[in-house]
Amino acid sequence: MSETTHYNEPTLRLSKIYTKSGDEGMTSLVNGRRVAKNHPRIEAYGTVDELNAHLGLAAASLAELHASYPGLQRLAKILLRVQHELFNLGSLLATDPAHLHPKQPRITDADVAMLEAEMDELNAELPELNSFVLPGGSRVNAELHVCRTICRRAERLSNGLAQNEEVHPEVMRYLNRLSDALFVWSRWVNTAMGIPEVLWNPNQASSASGH
Repeated sequence: MSETTHYNEPTLRLSKIYTKSGDEGMTSLVNGRRVAKNHPRIEAYGTVDELNAHLGLAAASLAELHASYPGLQRLAKILLRVQHELFNLGSLLATDPAHLHPKQPRITDADVAMLEAEMDELNAELPELNSFVLPGGSRVNAELHVCRTICRRAERLSNGLAQNEEVHPEVMRYLNRLSDALFVWSRWVNTAMGIPEVLWNPNQASSASGH
C-alpha cells in the first residue's frame, strides 16, 4: 500500500460571498497572481468545477434510485470521492506550479491508479460492446455521459494551457482516465438496472431510412 498523504485543510471563511474585486474582469490565482477571467488557466479549472456540479447531479439521481436499486450506491460512493479529487485537481490548476505548497491538495498517481482499478472492476461486469452507444436508456446514464463530455473538454483545455504554461502531468492523466471511467460507469448503471443500451445505428438517420 502506498504511503498516505495528508493535505492542508481549507482555511477560507466565506462570511461574505461578493468582493467586487472581479468587476473589471480579473481574478486571482491561489498564489495571488491576477489574471483575466477568460485566461486559459481559469477556463480549465472552471470547466473542472462544471464537471463537479454535473457529477453531483448524477450522484443525486443515484440516491433517488437507492430504494429500487441499492447496488447502485457502489457507484455513488465512487462519485463522491471523485468530487473531492476534482477539487484537489482544481487546486493544482488554480496555482502557478512554482508556488504550490508541499501540503496543498493535489492529484497524484495513486488517484489515477484507483480510477483504473475501479474502471477495470466494473468493466469486467459489462457485456461485450460491438457498437458505439448513444446516451440514454436512463436519466443517470445520460447524466454520466454529460459528465464524460465535460471531462473531455476540461482535458482539452488543460492540454491547451500546457502549451503555454506548466501544468502538472497528473492533471491530464487523471482527466483522461476519468473520462474513460465515466463511459464505463454510464454503461454499468444501465446494466445494473437491467436497461438495454441504446446502440448507434447509422441507418436510423432520415437519409438512410427514406423518410
